Amino acid sequence: MQILLHADSHTDGGDLMAEHLTTIVEDAMGRFGERVTRVEAHLSDVNGRSKLGGNDIHCTLEARLVGLDNVVTKEHAGNAHRAIEGALRKLKRAVGAEIAKHDPRSQRVRPAAPSSSEAGDDSAARSAGPAGGATPILSRI
Repeated sequence: MQILLHADSHTDGGDLMAEHLTTIVEDAMGRFGERVTRVEAHLSDVNGRSKLGGNDIHCTLEARLVGLDNVVTKEHAGNAHRAIEGALRKLKRAVGAEIAKHDPRSQRVRPAAPSSSEAGDDSAARSAGPAGGATPILSRI
């Protein structure tokens, strides 16, 4: 799995951040094996150099999946680590759902309800309700 970090000029996109990203992405996404070919992280500071806001770091994560659509998640937080971890938590769940949606093993077929001819005459008589086929209506005042 290839892991890429893109950061704007106001966000820490150095070697330490790239190592941190690689470590936590491999840990979180490793269970998907080779179905995830690449994860790209985009970090930006929405306020630029100004430190007026609380949740001013924005992280967008994009996972490339073999044979499926890309999965993208976003998170805003007060610092880059929290933004990455929040977006990664969402990405892990979204990738799992996308893979499961297209996995033939997860496509369960519900057994069809037996028809009255298959179940025998007893069940057909019981399901018809009271004599005359009328269903009583109960109401409370």
